[in-house]
Amino acid sequence: MSDEQRMADHWWWRPGWEQGRRFYTWHMTFDDAPDVHRIAEQYRQGLKGVAGLDLVPDRWLHLTMQGLGFVDEVSEDDVRAIVAAATTRLVAIPAFELKLDRPQITPEAIRWEGTPAAPAAAVRSSIREAIGEVWEQVPEPVDGFAPHVTIAYSNAAGPTAPVAAALDAVDAAPALAQIRSAELIVLGRDRRMYEWETYATVPLSPGR
Repeated sequence: MSDEQRMADHWWWRPGWEQGRRFYTWHMTFDDAPDVHRIAEQYRQGLKGVAGLDLVPDRWLHLTMQGLGFVDEVSEDDVRAIVAAATTRLVAIPAFELKLDRPQITPEAIRWEGTPAAPAAAVRSSIREAIGEVWEQVPEPVDGFAPHVTIAYSNAAGPTAPVAAALDAVDAAPALAQIRSAELIVLGRDRRMYEWETYATVPLSPGR
């Protein structure tokens, strides 16, 4: 991390977004992930005194995978067809274990890089193939995916040094999450947090 890196406000309105608008996107979520909740609470406690951060509660922890489109621009028939295609494909992908260790600082967020990356990438690839069965073009670039889970978003410009010092002071064992499904969610960001309702939960293969 460069000494010159600074935090930036994550909550600027990206193209298409506005108050009240909702977005279909595929995520992995962590409702039933006690070890992730444990490490998240340890880092929330460590970061709570740092100004300019919005800490993510357990309910809204997520791993972003693949956007679909704004709700008002995607037909219900297409959404159902994509979920059906994803269900057929994801049943062939085994459930897997994801490890979260030390969070990294990016300009707009503090986040864990999930490892190994390959299983989450395989889920995303299958979801993209499912979208491609219904649409001629799949949204978002195929390259550049990095499975990550954010513990805090920056809401202001400022130095990274206080964040780094707070992270260094946290002594937390790595967390292991059992990834058994992917979720299509209806996402909003009206209150300086990513919040959602689940549209569909698509299971992975339970394996042996």
